[in-house]
Amino acid sequence: MEKEVNNFQYVAKPEVVEIDTDILIIGGGMAGCGAAFEACRWANPKGLKVVMLDKAAVDRSGSVAMGLSAINTYIGENSIEDYVRYVRSDLMGIIREDLVYDLGRVVDDSVKLFEEWGLPIWKKGDDGFSLDGFQARDAGKPLLKDGGEPVRSGKWQIMINGESYKVIVAEAAKAALETNRQATGMDQNLYERVFVTRLLLDANEPNRVAGAIGFSVREDKVYVVRCNAALIATGGAVNVFRPRSVGEGLGRTWFGVWNAGSGYAMGTQAGAELTLMENRFVPMRFKDGYGPVGAWFLFFKAKATNAIGEDYCEKYADNCKEMYAPYHEPMTTALRNHCAMMDLKAGFGPILMHTDQAMAELAKTMDPKRIKHLEAEAWEDFLDMSISQAALWAANNIEPDKKPSEIMPSEPYLLGSHAGCAGFWVSGPGDIPGTPAEWSWGYNRMSTVNGLFMAGDNVGASGHKFSSGSHAEGRIAGKSMVAWCLDHPDYKPAVKESVDELVAEIYAPRELYEKYHGYTTAPHEVDINPHYIGPRMLQFRLMKIADEYVGGVSTWYTTSKTMLEAGLEKLAMLKEDASRMAAKNLHELLRCWENYHRIWAMEAHARHILFREETRYPGYYYRGDFPKIDDANWKCFNNSKYNPETGEWVNFKRDYVQIIP
Repeated sequence: MEKEVNNFQYVAKPEVVEIDTDILIIGGGMAGCGAAFEACRWANPKGLKVVMLDKAAVDRSGSVAMGLSAINTYIGENSIEDYVRYVRSDLMGIIREDLVYDLGRVVDDSVKLFEEWGLPIWKKGDDGFSLDGFQARDAGKPLLKDGGEPVRSGKWQIMINGESYKVIVAEAAKAALETNRQATGMDQNLYERVFVTRLLLDANEPNRVAGAIGFSVREDKVYVVRCNAALIATGGAVNVFRPRSVGEGLGRTWFGVWNAGSGYAMGTQAGAELTLMENRFVPMRFKDGYGPVGAWFLFFKAKATNAIGEDYCEKYADNCKEMYAPYHEPMTTALRNHCAMMDLKAGFGPILMHTDQAMAELAKTMDPKRIKHLEAEAWEDFLDMSISQAALWAANNIEPDKKPSEIMPSEPYLLGSHAGCAGFWVSGPGDIPGTPAEWSWGYNRMSTVNGLFMAGDNVGASGHKFSSGSHAEGRIAGKSMVAWCLDHPDYKPAVKESVDELVAEIYAPRELYEKYHGYTTAPHEVDINPHYIGPRMLQFRLMKIADEYVGGVSTWYTTSKTMLEAGLEKLAMLKEDASRMAAKNLHELLRCWENYHRIWAMEAHARHILFREETRYPGYYYRGDFPKIDDANWKCFNNSKYNPETGEWVNFKRDYVQIIP
């Protein structure tokens, strides 16, 4: 088809709002809130402006939006060195140890701030039993900063009453932004319901970010923001792969469905270097409801077995040693998935979480009152973060204290803050002995594009940050951006691209719909038309390609060189068709742009798996043509860059360096 040009003949041109700032924060999740809190603290005395754009509303933005029952990264009495060893071990031996160590130095400070701001954190009672956050407060237990002892659900996890976790953190970020607005005399510096479509490069300085452009999902406005430093603090990517839940359950996923890989797409398009984008996370969760299993495994000591009661991890321990040594001990998150899938394929499923046995065992050491309280804690785990799981149990006549429940590995997700490490290659702190000099180029968490910083899901090779670590990493980046601006006070951003052309590009799906919707007898449907494709149908096509060629659930996460090449060929055709997505309203315009970003994230992911000729993450994905781990050739970083001038991709290796023995 001929390429369509948007001349705004069929839809009104939106109002263009231009904003000038020193620091731009894209995303209002945990990382963005951390960046806003810390950046404003240092920016206010210097008169630097800080602006945040968030596609949602900050109070409920990001993957913590529904709530959590635990903070998964709190160092406490543990050593930072052990934290690095834990992350390195679980991510199959390859991480940026300088970034992980740096995070370990500061993450507890964020957790202590959360508690000061009002987050209820469980504490140990005088009798050794746990008190939830409200009981601990009523009992006068000291705060963490005053020596309070949290309740551990694992070595690195502490329990919280977290249904309002994000709201509490958001309030502090919004208050910080308000102090900056007042200090600098801005009319507004927090823009919610604004979806950023791309970064803007500088016209005069090569490899320099100059701002960003996006549109309101509530009114016909496009925002052009010029800045000295920008932070990508958006989430990872979900619904790139076809979910296990289909039909009535379509859209039910583990990761927040609004995470569209926007950070990966925008940073890649700007030319930032990526690392370990082959990595993905496949969480083992309660089947169909995606309910959390961490607290059940760690805090309630529940056991998981196959259908005949065998421990599948013990059963396949020798297989793990043969194929994936030296990473088989201790068994990693990925390898536990691998063992479960081996048993499922052998016909010993379903895999069962024995919630009933766990409750019965714990009840042996408690009086009836404590048992009742423990049951309330167990069920609150789901009400905190996965209400749909409780509904699913009710629909299936399951009482978890009386009957085990199925658990199942989900579809893959791309992320860099949970048990995954996809993202960008960024500058480290530069002060950790043994770190290669080239790993730090002056500003902590800055990407290879000058002035462009990363945090949370977008920082690669340093997973297991979780919510607290994402906030702390946002704070690291926020402070670094202030330093960058102070060191470059005379910079005047000059946008390389034509703003008029970018506005027309953003609204092209709206123009297409208004121009051609009369060609069908169902004018209000965007799924049926000879001239365009709707965002829903295009997303189905993307998920089908990813699922069948890049190692989704339908192939038991297995792919190969020939499959990946076929998938990339189909993805190229999908990219052509994506230029003809149509949107009948602003909501569908948002969905169109989320799809554009997902396609970019998927392409980076596929290219990285293709380049790494081994199975580095068994249980997350398998290269059927290279089924083993190959440390001799592939214990290295798999990095890539997209050239925005030529449109070409290149993959290359960077040496792995171990810093912590």
